[in-house]
Amino acid sequence: MARSAHLLRGSGGSAEERNPLVGLLTSRVALCLVSILVTLAFTGRSIGPCGSGAASTSGTDIASFDLTPIQATAQGAAAGEKLLVLTPLKDAAPWLDEYFENLARLSYPRNLISLAFLVSDSSDNTVAKLRARARRLAKLPPDERYDSITILEKDFHFNLASVARHGFEGQPVRRNFIARARNYLLTAALRWDHAWVLWLDVDVVRYDPDILSDLQSIDKDIVVPNTLWHLPKTWDFWGFDRNNFAETEESLALLDKLGPDVMLVEGYRELMTSRAHLVDMPTHLGLAHVPLDGIGCTFALVKAHVHREGVTFPTFVFDNEVETEGFAKVAKRAGFEVVGVPGILVFHAQNH
Repeated sequence: MARSAHLLRGSGGSAEERNPLVGLLTSRVALCLVSILVTLAFTGRSIGPCGSGAASTSGTDIASFDLTPIQATAQGAAAGEKLLVLTPLKDAAPWLDEYFENLARLSYPRNLISLAFLVSDSSDNTVAKLRARARRLAKLPPDERYDSITILEKDFHFNLASVARHGFEGQPVRRNFIARARNYLLTAALRWDHAWVLWLDVDVVRYDPDILSDLQSIDKDIVVPNTLWHLPKTWDFWGFDRNNFAETEESLALLDKLGPDVMLVEGYRELMTSRAHLVDMPTHLGLAHVPLDGIGCTFALVKAHVHREGVTFPTFVFDNEVETEGFAKVAKRAGFEVVGVPGILVFHAQNH
């Protein structure tokens, strides 16, 4: 009977009693260790002590930069100054190939150039073409790559028929939305190490490869070239960007009569402003520049500190202007220099 009782106890004992190794492997500590290893293998994250119920993350990213040496100077590329090219887009697919071909011809080192785009309310394949181009550019040899390429999307649910979009009556609301798009793009893309910002329209079809160094050599806070409009399949041209203007005695008298809350737009017969436009000035004087009171951003080079110090694109009427002309007005009010160079030419497509 005693022997039978002993055998019964042995056969009914636990696995730990029968095999110490099994007991070790099935213990709570062992199971906890296995759980930690499996979690690390699949997530790559650090896990806190077993039983605590807390998981630590990789920690807070900490970055420290000194903005003091980030300067935009007349030396530009020679000084290693980084440049951010900003281009707002809408239904821009037909222009993207030529846009990138022109960028590729610039003499400015690509490793100093960042590209950023904001695509808004598009109904074509602009985003798909941008992404495909970015993938191709990323595969270039390291010395031929851009510093970075950023593609942003932000719909404003704003659409105007073509006639209204370019007509006089449609300008206030249209320019408000364009200003918003520019501000979204600027604030999302401007990086701490950018010294320059170039605002470039996608349908600018021709400019000199050395244009950036030429404009930088003038060493002003905001500088624009002379934007002309060319005929398809020829290089016959005439003035395009009349947003590059200087006030005159006649225009100032008109502003006094209207008051600061009335929005003015250039190039429309409905309201002649009597301003002096860059496109009407002599183009044979090389790098000679003139002070301006309003600009367009078809092609506009801006020292990045202008934007960093708060000068953006007003979505409301400021000194009779919004968007790019308003940007120039705000910049001048803040004490920055705004100039145009009649002798440096860029050409815009005749697409409207």
